[in-house]
Amino acid sequence: MMLENIVNDVYTGVYRVDVFFFFYRAEAVRAHFRTGEIRFLKDEGRLETEMANESPADLIVPISSSDGYKKGFWFVINSESDVHFKEVRFPLNTRKAVLELYVSFHGNDEFWYSNPPNSYIRVNNLTTERGNGAYREVFVTLDGRVVGSEIPFPVVFTGGINPLFWNPVVAIGAFDLPSYDFDLSPVLGLVLDGKPHTIGVGVSDGISFWLVDANLHIWLDGGSSKVIAKSTVYDNPASSITREEEFQMLDGEFHIKAKRGTLLVGWVKWSGGNYTTAVSQEFKFHNIMSFEGNGTVKTVNQRVKVKKEVKVTNELGSCPVCHVKIKRRYPMKMISATLPGSKPDTYLAITNVSHAFLERHDDGGGETNVYNKQVSDGWMEVKDHDVLSGGSVTNQKLDCRGGEFGGCFIWKVSAVDGKLVKNDTSSVCTSLYVN
Repeated sequence: MMLENIVNDVYTGVYRVDVFFFFYRAEAVRAHFRTGEIRFLKDEGRLETEMANESPADLIVPISSSDGYKKGFWFVINSESDVHFKEVRFPLNTRKAVLELYVSFHGNDEFWYSNPPNSYIRVNNLTTERGNGAYREVFVTLDGRVVGSEIPFPVVFTGGINPLFWNPVVAIGAFDLPSYDFDLSPVLGLVLDGKPHTIGVGVSDGISFWLVDANLHIWLDGGSSKVIAKSTVYDNPASSITREEEFQMLDGEFHIKAKRGTLLVGWVKWSGGNYTTAVSQEFKFHNIMSFEGNGTVKTVNQRVKVKKEVKVTNELGSCPVCHVKIKRRYPMKMISATLPGSKPDTYLAITNVSHAFLERHDDGGGETNVYNKQVSDGWMEVKDHDVLSGGSVTNQKLDCRGGEFGGCFIWKVSAVDGKLVKNDTSSVCTSLYVN
């Protein structure tokens, strides 16, 4: 059964699926990335630090729409002022909390990274509703205060840009949307009072429409019914954004630069000890968009850099119990040209897309690197929304190395006109080149 990617009264709908999970307390299957685990040794009355996987959360609270069985469980965000909220009552013995956020973008914002500013659309009397510029920032609030934000990875869905690119290889993240973690442990001192508190989600500069929801992972103190916590540092200034534009009729160039730095610090005193969590994040964003040839040639060049750091220290404040550093980069370049087609009422679209997901993850016990890059070239002749003919080439390289056991995994795949011509894997570590 397939729910077609067509918006009309026949195909548009929501799947309703009931899933039953059975959980067993047994030997865990270790995840690819690791975080620091604090294990209390009762017989010795001390803490031991293991750079291993932390046990799963004791509770997972959905931050989603209560109207889910009718319209889907996502919050549907249609504008930058459209912020959605969910009330949560945190257990009094919460010692750690992490919000795992999911986002996807559709409709007029499916290609938000290539949306021109509204001034360009207005001056040229264009009919498109895909505007509001090429900057989007997804944010999370707690009782009205922003506690985290992300520039989302620009996932290209299977019908996006040129659908011939994504058969049988799909774009990075298309079948496995990235999620974004926000450690809320530093602000537990604001919510451990037995009262309901409000978690909000929204999209800065967003237009219709975004689907956003989250899972709130909560770790409890099994040794007590109540912990003591305090938020000591809240430094979260608004994003600094600069925009420049220069255009004559349909040709011109647009620049957007943005950056943001945050720092949250707080401590939690539980039966395992008194621990301070410091969470810092910094991102830099740069998007350059240009139009040439009377608007028929469009180039988008976007760079996103993200640095995250989580440090947990004991009550002496000297020895890190857990120290995780994450660096990510999302480079993307897209060039598209539109020419007259070979038949009446047709046009020829020629496109090149290069994008990548680059991550370095260091938890003190080992470093993990992920290099995932795709380059696609192709053309298609289109009438209305139908592809009459075309050709495409997609090359991808995935390089993962490091982690708990070291070693490498390298995968190279190539597809030409919908057929795989190369599909090679290797565990031999060659030099990793990240441009």
